[in-house]
Amino acid sequence: MVAKSKTKPPIDVAELTKAQAKVELMRLALELEGHDKRYYQNDAPSITDAEYDALRQRFNAIEKRFPEFVSSDSPSQKVGAAPSGRFRKVRHAVPMLSLDNAFAEQDVLDFVGRIERFLKLSDDKIAFSAEPKIDGLSMSLRYEGGELVTAATRGDGAEGEDVTANIRTLEDVPKKLKGRNVPEICEVRGEVYMTKKAFLALNDRQRVAGDTVFANPRNSAAGSLRQKDPSITASRPLGFFAYAWGEMSAMPEDTQSGMIGWFQRCGFTTNPLTKLCHSVEQLIAFHRKIEEQRAELDYDIDGVVYKVDRIDWQERLGFVSRTPRWAIAHKFPAERAMTVLRDIEIQVGRTGSFTPVGKLEPVGVGGVIVQNVTLHNEDYIKGIGGDGEQLREGRDIRIGDTVVIQRAGDVIPQVVDVIIDKRPKNARVFQFPKKCPCPLHTDVVREETATGEEGARARCTGEFACPFQKIEHLKLFASRRAFDIDGLGEKQIQFFFEQGWVKEPADIFTLPARNNRIKLEEHEGYGETSVRNLFGAIESRRRISLERFIFALGMRQVGETTALALARGYGSWQSFHDACLAVAKDDEETIAEMDALDQIGDTVIASIKAYFGESHNRGIVERLTREVTILDAEKPKSNSAVAGKTVVFTGSLEKMTRDEAKATAERLGAKVAGSVSKKTDYVVAGPGAGSKLAEAKKHNVAVLTEDEWLKLIGE
Repeated sequence: MVAKSKTKPPIDVAELTKAQAKVELMRLALELEGHDKRYYQNDAPSITDAEYDALRQRFNAIEKRFPEFVSSDSPSQKVGAAPSGRFRKVRHAVPMLSLDNAFAEQDVLDFVGRIERFLKLSDDKIAFSAEPKIDGLSMSLRYEGGELVTAATRGDGAEGEDVTANIRTLEDVPKKLKGRNVPEICEVRGEVYMTKKAFLALNDRQRVAGDTVFANPRNSAAGSLRQKDPSITASRPLGFFAYAWGEMSAMPEDTQSGMIGWFQRCGFTTNPLTKLCHSVEQLIAFHRKIEEQRAELDYDIDGVVYKVDRIDWQERLGFVSRTPRWAIAHKFPAERAMTVLRDIEIQVGRTGSFTPVGKLEPVGVGGVIVQNVTLHNEDYIKGIGGDGEQLREGRDIRIGDTVVIQRAGDVIPQVVDVIIDKRPKNARVFQFPKKCPCPLHTDVVREETATGEEGARARCTGEFACPFQKIEHLKLFASRRAFDIDGLGEKQIQFFFEQGWVKEPADIFTLPARNNRIKLEEHEGYGETSVRNLFGAIESRRRISLERFIFALGMRQVGETTALALARGYGSWQSFHDACLAVAKDDEETIAEMDALDQIGDTVIASIKAYFGESHNRGIVERLTREVTILDAEKPKSNSAVAGKTVVFTGSLEKMTRDEAKATAERLGAKVAGSVSKKTDYVVAGPGAGSKLAEAKKHNVAVLTEDEWLKLIGE
């Protein structure tokens, strides 16, 4: 194993002699190959992604300066190592969603205020269950008839990996649930973790045995759980805290705190620090207390989670996109560090947007090595905010400056200040490019805002001819939340594109058939096993849900939430495709119907029109649809009277807020629209209803009062 430097920082690449560069490249090549093997083949990474990226970028920078040292077996000429592909995929019956974050006490006040407004509460006190946020690996355990049948990782929230055999080795996970009040179907969710004490002891044993030494407890827990041999997992000291649930055929308790007690009675370990709070003041006091105890705890935490205690209120509050309204993670204060900005580079996104990225002297912030920082846009670098206000008291950012960076949780690090006293005389003002750095050198323009004023975002005008945008489209297409193709990451996409093998999405699916000519297994970094695994992963992704397919197309303004709304609104690819073609031809009726869908407005429709109005894009879509099967959107499972119906709310609602009414309708399987069309089934009209009520009468749509609506849905 290659020893890591424990002395002074490495010499700047620009100052390396030829002899020093040769030695440094040899050392880095060995270290990178070792990390590739541990990450891709052994599922046991020993460093963070940021630390790995720092090594890789230093290696690439040295090769760029000394191209005579580039060889055929260089890590820069390889496309990673073969992924294991050893765990089958498991689709979660109930998605494992993420939490919104709060970083300041005001964020917590806002969170509670939103809940009170949503539920129209005045005198009622809201109780919250508060618990430390464990920094571990999320897990979902499915029990049928009280017996453990499946254990799956979070994955992308919709689909995870089956690690049942390994989870069965954990003492904290009962194989059979205790007690009498056990539903037939029961999914218990929580966090797999390793204590700090166990982590240190494990690393001591690893060193003695000459095996992998892990970077931190979370990495060691993840690496230990994702072992092909369950006996290895059994030998690792892993724990499990239960704190949530997925699919339940019946609810044994009616509060979050009650469920925590039920988990204990079933045989699970729960966090003993969990507490019931009855006010914002109690929540903040709990957060402060846990922060004070943080260093003394034997497990890593990065904040506190607050959840509305009453489960019926949780159900009423529902979700916004991929996060629940009824819970939030209150992270510990952002950690800061000081370092030097060495350079600024421009990244071109899939829609042509320019993002300046600061290249830093690597520095540790919150346990992560940071060497890149987003600088957002040209105005941000100049010290100007989105509304024209001053940032950093007007201090601009220059190459060579000493800067203060901040990292909070998983948020991308950002520059929060510039130390003017440390600014060197040769600090350079960054000149924002007027031409795209792609080979075409197309013009760069600043976007216009909705009011016609110049916006802050710069964009390449090359569009589909710009190779940078093509590559970013392909990266999105293969990414985890789109087609999720194992073994086809950013590095592989880049390599295949440069070789001319994959220029558009359909090429990915024809790649196996063309391999008799390409002979991928003969290229550096690939072998028969890795090629077989990659082609198997590609083949397994020929069936895809409608919302993922729409998102994967990469249309501007069409993110995951919008793609889901479109999929639910149209139900099938054929219906959506036909509507898109009609919108591209300015069909007024189709545009009105699309505009009526909830969360869909002029901006999204304009993006769809621009995308499908381009013959090049239509060709990409047609060739792709010949290679894949697009599944219809899942029909509502609800047996309610409004399942599958389209509902519009208008006027003032008196017994619930508009947000709650929409959330309730969606929970019951209805589609909520923003405007009335002939396809609307019900218009729920309160006092003050205006044009939408008139449109309902025009299209002969059933109009209900709020009381009639509540009676219809059985509330």
